[in-house]
Amino acid sequence: MHFSCISPCKLNLFLYITGRRPDNYHNLQTLFVILDKGDKMSFNLSDTDADSTDYASLIDIKGPFDFAKEKNLIFKAALAFYKKYDIRRPLCIEVEKFIPEGAGLGGGSSNAATTLLVLNAMCRIHATEDDLIDLGRQLGADVPVFIHGHAAFAQGTGDILHTVDIDEKYYLVVTPKCHVNTSEVFKNKDLKRDWPVRDFKTLISLGYYNEFTKSVANIHSLVGQCLISLVKYGPAHMSGSGSSCFVEFDTLEDAQRALDDLDTSLYRSAFVAKSCNTSCTTLSICHNF
Repeated sequence: MHFSCISPCKLNLFLYITGRRPDNYHNLQTLFVILDKGDKMSFNLSDTDADSTDYASLIDIKGPFDFAKEKNLIFKAALAFYKKYDIRRPLCIEVEKFIPEGAGLGGGSSNAATTLLVLNAMCRIHATEDDLIDLGRQLGADVPVFIHGHAAFAQGTGDILHTVDIDEKYYLVVTPKCHVNTSEVFKNKDLKRDWPVRDFKTLISLGYYNEFTKSVANIHSLVGQCLISLVKYGPAHMSGSGSSCFVEFDTLEDAQRALDDLDTSLYRSAFVAKSCNTSCTTLSICHNF
């Protein structure tokens, strides 16, 4: 059995830290939008079970990865699913990367979530969204929103999700030539970690804000330079813990015009994408299964 789909990226349109948890993680309030661009993932699943009960040996990952498969979130997601539901069918997952790593776009988390969603459909397990999120939150803080598959106002560590329908917009997304370590960013002493908890209506009325932006720009000057270069096209913001920055547009033509004007050789990645209230992965799975 074969199935291919896009594993989409995301933006955080606003992000506030509301407190440190006893487990040393942080509580957040953030607005996630899912874009229509991402990595291409192809799943080849055997129709028959193998004799082996060594789940790890049944899973093969192919793609531009320079680390052991055991460290790959795609492998970890597939292995967790195989163990949970006793799946013994040989699987090969091929990935064509589009989303840059360490960019605040959720690439690895999206790949993990897509793996769980697709295996649930291909293996006809019929696990609920909550079941998959329980598996996904062990893999990364952004995995739940990609499983949810919809624009969402998120709280907690990002795993308490409230579906929102907002105007779908176009975004110029630019990633500087630097890699941001999320765990290091959270250690920054200058972060404000006690923003008051507010409702979605209040936060969206304040416009876009990201608590990480100043700290990341101070550590990575290329992020600050990127934001400055984008201001000519409109208000520029950083996504997640960085390093990607974005500008919002009402029309595809305006977003594309800005991309055409940009010196893309200065950046790791630059592209235009549209936000989707329902992710392309969710729609593709619903259409095919």
